[in-house]
Amino acid sequence: MLLAKQHLQAANLIEGLHISQFQPCGIDITLKEAYRFKSPGVIDFDNKERKISDVEPIPFDSQGGDRVTLAPGAYKVIFNEYVKIPKDAAGFCFPRSSLLRCGVSLECAVWDPGYEGRSEALLVVRNEHGITLKKNAKIGQMVFIRLSEAASALYEGKYKGENK
Repeated sequence: MLLAKQHLQAANLIEGLHISQFQPCGIDITLKEAYRFKSPGVIDFDNKERKISDVEPIPFDSQGGDRVTLAPGAYKVIFNEYVKIPKDAAGFCFPRSSLLRCGVSLECAVWDPGYEGRSEALLVVRNEHGITLKKNAKIGQMVFIRLSEAASALYEGKYKGENK
């Protein structure tokens, strides 16, 4: 279990944590919203022609409003947690093992020093029967590493402060 000092440090990195989100090696990350891809994207070398795929929200069900059922495919998800990465750390997110055991993976990029935001990730449903996720489901675990020295430059890209 994380020590009290580590709890305090993690609370400074991620806003609005519940005590049940603390794990021995990281912090559970939860589902805020899911989206369906509606168009292709364009990725180039210098981002001059970058075009992020259009998406549309997938509403939570009308009975109780707390579940979303996803067929096999790829989805964009947004996390509830607002993350702030300090200049001497980086963050990585991995799928929860229960998600993997259901035939679903979570693919995330690196959180660079200086990044802050309510991040997005790729949820890939490989189970031919799909999956049902409840709102606020624990789908990932974020792990922080301390860099040997503070970064010489901080993240200042397009996604800084996203999904506030």
